[in-house]
Amino acid sequence: MNIPAPILIIGIGNPSRGDDALGPLLIERLEALALPDVELLTDFQLQVEFSLDLQQRQQVIFVDASLNAAPPFTFTPVVAAEDTSYSSHALSPSAVLHAYLKLFGEPPPSYVLAIRGEAFELGEGLSEAAAKHLEAALGWLREWLTETTVD
Repeated sequence: MNIPAPILIIGIGNPSRGDDALGPLLIERLEALALPDVELLTDFQLQVEFSLDLQQRQQVIFVDASLNAAPPFTFTPVVAAEDTSYSSHALSPSAVLHAYLKLFGEPPPSYVLAIRGEAFELGEGLSEAAAKHLEAALGWLREWLTETTVD
């Protein structure tokens, strides 16, 4: 039986929609680093099934592009909460944690790494500003993960 890595990072976004690719692009960059004790997943959007992936995790980080995040990125705790995303096709990180809470009890400490995006049009490439924000987020997260997995 495979035991999951203590830290799970989930990149959310659509690579065909400009800066919405920030989540998956960060996951690609982290894959190249082959960090120990870190598991990486990516998808276009969160779904309730992701609550199963949170089992036996030390921490979880949801990575997504955001028009509302202060540049270059924000890193904030997220808590379990039932919200209106339960009735939509995609779930929020809070709703995924709420599903976990209902199924298994208290979820692991979780965070949202929201990387500032500027352009989300279909067929667009990554904007220059978003590329810089991605680099800043990657550098910060790499350092944070190194400190977290050493402790």
